[in-house]
Amino acid sequence: MRSGGALAVTSVDAVLEGVHFRLGEGFLTPAQVGHRALAAALSDLAAMGARSGEAYVALGLPEGFGEDAALELMRALDALAQRTGTELAGGDVVAAPALSVTITAVGWADAVEQLVLRSGARAGDLVGVTGALGAAGAALAVMERGLERSQAARGVLAGALAPLPRLAQGRALAAAGVHAMIDLSDGLAGDAMRIAEQSGVQIEIELLQLPLQGGVRDVCRELGEDPWRLAATGGEDYELLFCCPPALREQAERALEQAGDLRLSWVGRVLGEGRPALRFVDERGEVLALGSGYEHRF
Repeated sequence: MRSGGALAVTSVDAVLEGVHFRLGEGFLTPAQVGHRALAAALSDLAAMGARSGEAYVALGLPEGFGEDAALELMRALDALAQRTGTELAGGDVVAAPALSVTITAVGWADAVEQLVLRSGARAGDLVGVTGALGAAGAALAVMERGLERSQAARGVLAGALAPLPRLAQGRALAAAGVHAMIDLSDGLAGDAMRIAEQSGVQIEIELLQLPLQGGVRDVCRELGEDPWRLAATGGEDYELLFCCPPALREQAERALEQAGDLRLSWVGRVLGEGRPALRFVDERGEVLALGSGYEHRF
């Protein structure tokens, strides 16, 4: 949609208690629910390379969810809006059987060429990812299994409960010329497969090249799980996965560096066109069998 010569893109994201999050001791606070709901919607805009504009918020409030809790949720949501330059432009409040937050976020670009889709990956592209992975998956395990809140556990919880949408980084990578991009909301395994399907390509990821969030190894040691598998299949890290032509590798690195102090890791490549496929390989080049991604239950 165009308005006054600018191009608008829209993301609609809904989170529901019992499906996407849990409230209460040991799980999420109303403030964390509000922050994460807006972060999820803005992350979709980041993955397109759009700048944030307006957000519309619809709250479904269950019986017993008091005014103080509702205000706590909205204050946290507003704080992230201000931090990201997003205007809270309206919304609605209704009674509901469970807490729900639905965000309609509008982003803007000056021309369609400034936007990046999931469908542009090409044979020979390098696959990169911003930041570090695994915090959300590790945090979920800590909460669900009631693990002792060690220093490592507190670290992954802090990173998972207040994710930041990579808006500046998404715009920088789009300007650098990346071919395709997606935010990691459903896990790298599921989201990389979406790029493969929409681009009609085959993608290979080197599992041990995935960047791990601090504390993930220690938590996985307590769980008896492989941290790299968790990083590949756990969701809601809200980093950006992108496909970049090799000739623009250094340009992408410089663009991300200028957009902020955020790590960039090259984790794989686009093998070629054909039947869409995603495969993970170990350090010996052997293909690994992993899950397909994340099922929302934070």
